[in-house]
Amino acid sequence: MTTRQRSGQRGISFIGILFFGGLLAVAGVVLAQVFPTFLEYQAVNKAVSKAATGSTPAEIRTLFDKACAIDDIKSISGKEIEVTKENDKIVVSFAYQREIHLTGPAYLTLKYEGRSK
Repeated sequence: MTTRQRSGQRGISFIGILFFGGLLAVAGVVLAQVFPTFLEYQAVNKAVSKAATGSTPAEIRTLFDKACAIDDIKSISGKEIEVTKENDKIVVSFAYQREIHLTGPAYLTLKYEGRSK
């Protein structure tokens, strides 16, 4: 009779499953808080593009504020955008940051910036 040696068990342990599950849960919570800020950034880009159709800085800021009211943008206002002229074309640029509280003294800071095309 021949006897086979039994090989070691393979796979992940229960503790390993709990560890990776916890990591996935933490990453999911952080992503759930970051995703709305990214959507708001996309809305700000759209509002800046609409506002760039104005002819004066005051009109551009008013158009931007109206677009902010429609899209519920709270991170930036018309006072904070920068209106410049490059090669006879109006360029509207913006920059702002958002902080997301993680735990205790830890924050995740997201810096967004962009300009009209």
